[in-house]
Amino acid sequence: MVEQLFGSKTRVKLLQLFYGNPNRSFYVREITRKIDEQINSVRRELANLLSIGIISSDTNNNRLYYEVNQKYDYYEPLSAIFGNPISTQGDEKEQVNESKPVNLLGNVELALLLGHFTRDERSGVDVLIVGDINKTQLSKYISELESQEAKELRYAVMTSDDFNYRLEVHDRFIDSIMKSKKQILVDKKAVLQPKELVKQSKKG
Repeated sequence: MVEQLFGSKTRVKLLQLFYGNPNRSFYVREITRKIDEQINSVRRELANLLSIGIISSDTNNNRLYYEVNQKYDYYEPLSAIFGNPISTQGDEKEQVNESKPVNLLGNVELALLLGHFTRDERSGVDVLIVGDINKTQLSKYISELESQEAKELRYAVMTSDDFNYRLEVHDRFIDSIMKSKKQILVDKKAVLQPKELVKQSKKG
């Protein structure tokens, strides 16, 4: 149904990947691996999405990266459709959005992907998780993420009290995270939302 509406299975998978991972950049071979489609088909659809303005691209270390264009006029409605991955036909089980497993780690109040995932090294880490976390599940999650990314990841874990205190005193590490480009997986207390939006949601 979705493939028929949007023209091709590859295009739908790309939209799921990009809208399911805002602020995340991907290069072509990484994309083909994640969505399990032929590279020629991926290149063709990337060119289409780029020409429309749905995604943007830039070059870093002689490698071309693509990410969703959050300034695109129809970003919000498309995000509403593709922000949560839609299961595809067949027996494919790969989840192109990495946020779901985080819920298995315990009471996660804040979870962010940074650094390697967003190509912004100001934070100094690739993953930040805040809350009451099960260490065994955390180790498994990081191991699976490292296997998926084919890279050893830098991560930081802290309790909510520790994070809130460090945020309040403008700890250098937390400040660098707040200023860096990030992909939000979980933000239960709306720490990263503009204060105006938080006030409006409380009124509602």
